Amino acid sequence: MLADELKAVFTEKGLTLATAESCTGGLLGAAITSVPGSSAYYMGGVISYANSAKIDLLGVDPDVLEQAGAVSIQTAEEMARGARERFKVDGALSITGIAGPGGGTEEKPVGLTFMALAEEGRITIQRLMGHGSREENRNDAVEIALKWLIEWAQTY
Repeated sequence: MLADELKAVFTEKGLTLATAESCTGGLLGAAITSVPGSSAYYMGGVISYANSAKIDLLGVDPDVLEQAGAVSIQTAEEMARGARERFKVDGALSITGIAGPGGGTEEKPVGLTFMALAEEGRITIQRLMGHGSREENRNDAVEIALKWLIEWAQTY
């Protein structure tokens, strides 16, 4: 299971992790904490579904939300940075997207998801385009996030 592999590599490397989730609504945190002993490396997460939560809990700039939108590279970056700073961890991963079935536009269709991984001095972005149901888009995002975190920790 990916969460077991994540725990193994994070504990082996002595790394700490936090998450900031929007469209996945805590599914990533739930997957991580499904493994006993995950508290050794997972410090916690924020579910910031509403823009006000992104601002108040993660420090996302309201101007970024207004200009770029909640589903954007800029918002994903600020969410990850905010989680890393607040939890004081080695790495923080954020997920923001449009899970569906509604809410999409021509510019930002259903399934569009941005993830950001913040570490010391660097933020990396992934852009995903899901084509499934709401549940599939959310679960796919979590699976990709877990794989990305494992890969990141292995090369840390």
